[in-house]
Amino acid sequence: MTDVADRDPAVDRRIAFINPFGTGAFDAIITETLVPYAARGPSVDVVHLEGAPVNIDYYYPMHLMQLAIWDEVRRLEAAGYDAVVVGCCYDPGVRVARELVDIPVVGPLEAAMNHVSYFGHSFTVVTDHAKARPWLEDLVRIHGAGNCRGVRCIDWYVTDMIEDTTAVADDAAAACLTALSEDQAEVVILGCTIIGGCLEREIMTTGRHRELPILNPNLLALKTAETLADLYRQGKYNISRVGLYQRHEQHDPAEAEEVRRRYHLADRGAVEAGP
Repeated sequence: MTDVADRDPAVDRRIAFINPFGTGAFDAIITETLVPYAARGPSVDVVHLEGAPVNIDYYYPMHLMQLAIWDEVRRLEAAGYDAVVVGCCYDPGVRVARELVDIPVVGPLEAAMNHVSYFGHSFTVVTDHAKARPWLEDLVRIHGAGNCRGVRCIDWYVTDMIEDTTAVADDAAAACLTALSEDQAEVVILGCTIIGGCLEREIMTTGRHRELPILNPNLLALKTAETLADLYRQGKYNISRVGLYQRHEQHDPAEAEEVRRRYHLADRGAVEAGP
């Protein structure tokens, strides 16, 4: 890639929002509810994965999907993108992706929690279903969000949400009102990007629920990506390679290349025979 310090800062930033599903079924709702909020200048492309599981609610397919995420972020960096959002509040594969590329990689839940103090002191996360709840509770703890009052769910799965986005929005709004009352939270973070799209569509088309103190993780991930993309273009996004994000090739370049060559999702190319 071209050295970021040599880039023309007037050239528009390119940001990719990866819908981490093996289907394009969710691309439209994210595009229509996210792209209008982009800053003037950057282009925002919503993409999905090929050869990856469609349903990533369960942890096994979610982990398989991460293999495709890591291939995709490398491809997007090579294609000249300045930042990537992995569009799921599991924040799947985000930390490993940062090990692999120099461009910023943003997880929506992490981004939302990093912004929440600008909107209120305490918060509750409202996610989709009970399977997601413990995963998000762990992420809250990992990121040190001590003012989180808890994680609630609305008992929807993403594969069903697209069939009735208004019902999803209404259930999410109702759960948020309950959280504000029972948890004494000041703000609610939506812990699912597709719930975020459903609620945002309702707000944009009808104005309903606009008054609620609900943070859409998609929008905050986009705004984080825009800021970090600016820093990256100016040579000021210098990710540390001494610990958590140290690269495999820093230790053993040949071994790192062999790992990348041999191991893939089955649908993305069979594992090659060993020597």
